[in-house]
Amino acid sequence: MNIAVLDGYTLNPGDNPWTELETLGQVTVYDRTPASQIIERAREAEIILTNKTPLNAETLGHLPALRFIAVTATGYNVVDVAAAAERAIPVANIPVYGTRTVAQHTFALILELCNHVGLHAQSVRDGEWTASIEWCYWKAPVLELDGRILGVVGAGRIGQAVGAIGRAFGMNVWTTPSRSLPSASEPGWSVKSLEEIFRATDVISLHCPQTLSNTGFVNRTLLATMKPTALLINTARGGLIVEQDLADALHAGLLAGAAVDVVSAEPIPADNPLLSAPHCLITPHIAWSSLSARQRLMTATVENVRGFLEGKTPNRVN
Repeated sequence: MNIAVLDGYTLNPGDNPWTELETLGQVTVYDRTPASQIIERAREAEIILTNKTPLNAETLGHLPALRFIAVTATGYNVVDVAAAAERAIPVANIPVYGTRTVAQHTFALILELCNHVGLHAQSVRDGEWTASIEWCYWKAPVLELDGRILGVVGAGRIGQAVGAIGRAFGMNVWTTPSRSLPSASEPGWSVKSLEEIFRATDVISLHCPQTLSNTGFVNRTLLATMKPTALLINTARGGLIVEQDLADALHAGLLAGAAVDVVSAEPIPADNPLLSAPHCLITPHIAWSSLSARQRLMTATVENVRGFLEGKTPNRVN
């Protein structure tokens, strides 16, 4: 079986080998594949693995040997799944692998906005504590989370994990309605409307998938309803937020801060307005990327491929 990995560096930058996949066929791994080279590299492949390398209808039409597409991620919008289905090519994703690591990164962002650890650590390295006449000082207000309200927009696995961490910090958790939320009946959890969450919570964290209907739903109208002391976190999808509107809101002091791990175009363009917005943390889409999560991702990908070879279609999305 001829297997081509089009952008393997994302999953294995050197610490997460392809050993198990290599037992299933002849594997060729490309660290990354420009759009102009996809057809050339994948023309003979019967199985393709992709993370962010796009496989649109036109490209698929030039891959006559292709029998199966394994997406090494949860999101599979890089593949034209309808075009693949027309040719009876199954497409499979990895629905669960990074719940805990994304939840952990979400709270790393929250705590950085609340405690400003990086700011104060750098201040000490810059000699400010040595020169201080006070035995302690703070360069930004420190916010205690106990008793505050955490608004979780999207109460799936990751949203629930974030809410559980919030409860451990003594926060009350408000979530948007969800059929997958058994925890809503527990003390400290409440189901509220999106409007109520933006209007009244202290920390809002986005964990919903991006769809045609909710793209850009965090806009100037919704941001204007937030408390000026509130924080906004996004570790879901960059397109959920109108970035110019968020930058304008931060400049105007309509909210106290924001932290995002995702933006609408990645890598982030130099003209993204959030780069110059005050009180805005940006990390380079790393919430999912712990070695533990990538190892689970590798294992699940191999199982998807093995399942296909055994005549099954685990995690099929088309």
